[in-house]
Amino acid sequence: MLAEIITIGDEILIGQIVDTNSAFISQQLNKIGFQVYQITSIQDDRKHILTALEEAKQRANLVLVTGGLGPTKDDITKQCFSEFLNDELVEDASTLAHLHELFEKYFQKTPTEGNLKQALVPSKAEVLLNEHGTAPGMWMEKDGVIFVSMPGVPYEMKHLLTNKVLPKVMTKFDRPFIYHKTLLTYGLGESTIAERIVDWEESLPRHIKLAYLPSFGRVRLRLSSKGMDETLLNAEVDQKMEELRAMLVDIAVGFEDETSVVQRIGEKLVEQGKTLSLAESCTGGAIAEEITQHPGVSLFYRGSIIPYATELKTTILGVDKALIETYNVVSLPVAESMAVQATKLFQSDYAIATTGIAGPSKGDGEDEVGTVCIAIAGPEGVSSEKFLFGKVRERVIRKSVNKAFEMLLKEISKN
Repeated sequence: MLAEIITIGDEILIGQIVDTNSAFISQQLNKIGFQVYQITSIQDDRKHILTALEEAKQRANLVLVTGGLGPTKDDITKQCFSEFLNDELVEDASTLAHLHELFEKYFQKTPTEGNLKQALVPSKAEVLLNEHGTAPGMWMEKDGVIFVSMPGVPYEMKHLLTNKVLPKVMTKFDRPFIYHKTLLTYGLGESTIAERIVDWEESLPRHIKLAYLPSFGRVRLRLSSKGMDETLLNAEVDQKMEELRAMLVDIAVGFEDETSVVQRIGEKLVEQGKTLSLAESCTGGAIAEEITQHPGVSLFYRGSIIPYATELKTTILGVDKALIETYNVVSLPVAESMAVQATKLFQSDYAIATTGIAGPSKGDGEDEVGTVCIAIAGPEGVSSEKFLFGKVRERVIRKSVNKAFEMLLKEISKN
């Protein structure tokens, strides 16, 4: 089964927003046996939209469209669908009632004429009520092809897709099963991993594919297969994945969609009754941001300090000024002191500290751009490593974050 995704909006084409909707939709469709054949981003332009819909109809069994459903004049998706279906717009009573309820209960004002026009839908469309917004979803069909229109606001789209669109799609279409399982690894590059598993990879059945997905010091290894017997399919892939995990047990963190390195760290810290704090200089809070994306981290995460300026490392964090003068701010002794001081400041068992030169200029440091020192303080003492992560700022920060998690996981796994 083939699917196509169309995103509508000038804001995507000029780079004002990033299209995260297509990635999410593709992931969800793939899980239920659809292959996404094409993703297209187009302007809020009548001719462009009609052409895209007609072309998609020739290629796909299912076409998912996001965007262009707002109350302003440039939002013309519904009018275009009406024309495409040789239809007319009619007022949907359920959407109209929902609009009045939203505005009266949550916005405390009367909806405008433009807002109320969002209740207009093609008469041939099945309305999918959008509980989280004003623009309804619409399920339509033409020449045997299903078209679904959803709002472009990501959280509204995700709710509609997950709770209303996908259940209908699974009922409507007979689909093969597609099964992916992804192993998360830290600490080795893809070429080194490939050398370790070369014989195993060559012995894989032809219908099971292995993909290497590297990213800033970590590699995701995805096994994929497709077939009509879901039970057999899952069992085969699970068996091969277990073989792979056993060969890479020293660098394996867990399975994507089941865990992450942060969750794995959290599980171990909670098991041990230990806590974590951070002293981030060159990473500027990026480690804390990744930790706090996960619910439940308050069970082990105490807090963080970002002493970006050199003097704050001494005045607030408590690093000895003489240590910085002797060894330089980007040094292993300073990183180690930062980590130890963080455990004292936050009364935590473990701490991560980072100090480095993310670039593009050297700042207070004397080392080469991309130099980063990372330290882990814990009950058994403090350890540190010095790295050179290149000259691209984003790469330096992301690799620092991933390496810090890798080092911490290794440290807490000793207990």
